Amino acid sequence: MQRVISASRRTDLVASFSGWLAEGIHRGQVKVAGPSGHTYSVDIDPGHVHSLVLWSKNFHNLIHNASSLLDEAQRYRQLYLHFTITGLGGTFMEKGVPDPPAAVSQLDPLISITGSPERITVRFDPIVLWKEGDAIRSNLDFFSLLAPELARRNIRRVRFSFAQWYRKAVRRAHRHGLDYIDPPSEQKLALASRMVETAREFGLQLLACSQEFLLSVEGVRPSACIDGELLRNLHPEYAPASTKKDRTQRKECHCTESIDIGSYAQFCPQCCLYCYANPSY
Repeated sequence: MQRVISASRRTDLVASFSGWLAEGIHRGQVKVAGPSGHTYSVDIDPGHVHSLVLWSKNFHNLIHNASSLLDEAQRYRQLYLHFTITGLGGTFMEKGVPDPPAAVSQLDPLISITGSPERITVRFDPIVLWKEGDAIRSNLDFFSLLAPELARRNIRRVRFSFAQWYRKAVRRAHRHGLDYIDPPSEQKLALASRMVETAREFGLQLLACSQEFLLSVEGVRPSACIDGELLRNLHPEYAPASTKKDRTQRKECHCTESIDIGSYAQFCPQCCLYCYANPSY
């Protein structure tokens, strides 16, 4: 059974390391610095790979073939894209990310590249709340603007979660004067219910990423961000992919097996304040 390659949960390879990724595909192999510090080689030869799953907040380099990334990526039988659009791009929260109109404008060329809107999932992830003076702010209102754009393009899967404030993100927030709010579960459930109403209006499917408590909201399903069964059904030859749980992921993660080729040592310059991965910002 061919493997699924994830590129990457750990850093934005498409936006910031397109040359490294394209060169690795060309060679059919990459060296990955693992989380524990050891380096290992991964075979990513397109002839040996079921699907290449790309995760990014900015697919400009793929769309415009930077470093021949598009040419190399199209050697795979299937591309599946996780496109994060939070509505915070270009703000102090996501300084290095395209603003919402620019992000939405990438959807049409990405559908052309993948061959189907079903091979694109949008991540409204994370939902962030913070204080500005006496006002409570959030990116949640942007979802009502994003939903019709997705529905119009037949992109139906939306994955979401609420920001998790790990220690490094808390320290970063304090340094940058962000008065973030981590609301109680009851409030998060109420906000998720609001999202469900919008999703139903536009025929979208809401999938909660690694936050099981959100499944108590009717209309929210668990997310397998990498889903071997879905990838098989979308594959041009319906080739099988592993449907075993990926035991390298968190307990509440429903993803099936894949090999991630990104590294936390590849520091992402997008400077998102809530990010758990980048220790240098």
